[in-house]
Amino acid sequence: MSRKPLIAGNWKMNGTLESGGALAQAVADGAADAACDLLVCPPAQLLYPIGRALAGTPVQLGAQDCHAEEKGAHTGDIAAPMLSDIGCSHVIVGHSERRENHGETDGTVRAKAEAAHRAGLIAAICLGETEAIRDAGKTNSFIIGQLDGSVPEGSTAANTVIAYEPVWAIGTGRTPTPAEANEVHALIRSHLSDRLGADECAKLRILYGGSMKPGNAAELLAQPDIDGGLIGGAALKAEDFLAIAAAAKG
Repeated sequence: MSRKPLIAGNWKMNGTLESGGALAQAVADGAADAACDLLVCPPAQLLYPIGRALAGTPVQLGAQDCHAEEKGAHTGDIAAPMLSDIGCSHVIVGHSERRENHGETDGTVRAKAEAAHRAGLIAAICLGETEAIRDAGKTNSFIIGQLDGSVPEGSTAANTVIAYEPVWAIGTGRTPTPAEANEVHALIRSHLSDRLGADECAKLRILYGGSMKPGNAAELLAQPDIDGGLIGGAALKAEDFLAIAAAAKG
């Protein structure tokens, strides 16, 4: 089954009104020729102005995190309905940096994904193994455990995207071979098919999130189970981000 690729840019903790606005405009200017869906995920303080700048363009807006509760005494957090209210279509949950730096567990990620679904957002659920887990030959069992713990009931291809991010490849310049990356993507699809059903899982987009760049994007995106990318560093340069998008064939 053909799945339209999704190229998502995670800006992480980068960008000002000036630089972020210029980056979003440059991405929007180059989006018309893309054969894939495009998504940018700026830091929270830029969501509203970037959303306004992208209005009427093919580029979608996503957030980098949300709280599991809809409102309340949670200083510094942002709720999923707030994100929906300002025009977000997606929210990233469970990024490895959130899991490591903020102690987020699979249960935390699952609750955030459920909150995203309730708010009408697409949850981009991240998972991936460390170098130690990979070297120990435990990648498959670890990924299956994360899927079981992080992906909520009621997940569908319409409200969920999975992003596989081998932690050892993020920001290091190292990547698995395309075939190695695809093996994990295929494992994810196969395992989730038992819960979502084979037809639904055939429509589910699974993104690769480990140092995808213009130089390796085409080979990675040519793999049968890699349906796009969650892009970090290369998303901060419009030229690089659009080059990756150009490598994705719709």
